[in-house]
Amino acid sequence: MSGTRVLITGASGFAGGWLWRECAAQGDDVVGVSRRGSAPAGCGGGVAVDLRDAGEIAGAIRRRRPEVVFHLAALTSVGRSWSDPARAVSDNDLIAVNLLEALRSHAPDARIVWVSSCEVYGDPESLPVREDARLAPANPYAVSKAAGEMLTEVYREAYGLRIVRARPFSHSGPGQLPIFLLSSLARQAAQARLAGARTARIVTGNPDARRDFTDVRDIVRGYRLLALAPDGEGAAFNVSSGISISARDQVELLSRLLHPTAVEHVVDRSLTRAREIMDLRGDPTRIAALTGWRPQIPLEQTMADTIAWWERELAGA
Repeated sequence: MSGTRVLITGASGFAGGWLWRECAAQGDDVVGVSRRGSAPAGCGGGVAVDLRDAGEIAGAIRRRRPEVVFHLAALTSVGRSWSDPARAVSDNDLIAVNLLEALRSHAPDARIVWVSSCEVYGDPESLPVREDARLAPANPYAVSKAAGEMLTEVYREAYGLRIVRARPFSHSGPGQLPIFLLSSLARQAAQARLAGARTARIVTGNPDARRDFTDVRDIVRGYRLLALAPDGEGAAFNVSSGISISARDQVELLSRLLHPTAVEHVVDRSLTRAREIMDLRGDPTRIAALTGWRPQIPLEQTMADTIAWWERELAGA
């Protein structure tokens, strides 16, 4: 795929930025579109586009005529989707329709990796959850992602768009906002280190909720492999490790990384989500069979790298 014209939506976001770096490192010709139009350090080609505006995204696709499109743009926080459900659903699905319309009109032959979410499964009946499990979204964000997937099937069947659906499970790493668990833990640890504290006070919500965590750098490598694969169009693929870890166990991992600084784990029940799903992990067999993808970066390294990133950010601030 070296030299391929690639377009990434949501390119100024956390995963979008890492995907941009991955594609550029592999020799792809990348343009990233986002509301801000910013690019990761060392990358060029950022374009400011409001994907809620059908004319703007149509113009970007028409000018670029991409061979591969990665769709990551979305309001991604489950917690924030509860505080403003109307915006989460309306924005995400408006963006989906606008992009699909632009692609069918101006890039009908592009290979499209449509990034959905593990949240579409809701509280699965069995674990690890497989791609053929029923969709049962349990929060407004998940509803918007499930609707987006349904739209891709409509457009694939009606217009022949070449769409592969990726369902990433929890992913973290350097640069992630602290509204997500692992990054929040890492930021709290970095603050304690910078303050020279003898004890780091680490606050979480439900300590027993478990999630399937993968390093973002592994996740975006999976996206690119899905774009390269000759088959898979019309199918969904879990991008996951198949192993879940609780918030409590993540704090324990953090305490080992912070040694000799002590860790005090404080549970704040106000941080517990509505309709909390207690365990969610995905079966990655399908993506491994198609592409050979498997996670390579251990969670301990992800945590350590994220703490180090937060230390640089906080020290600079």
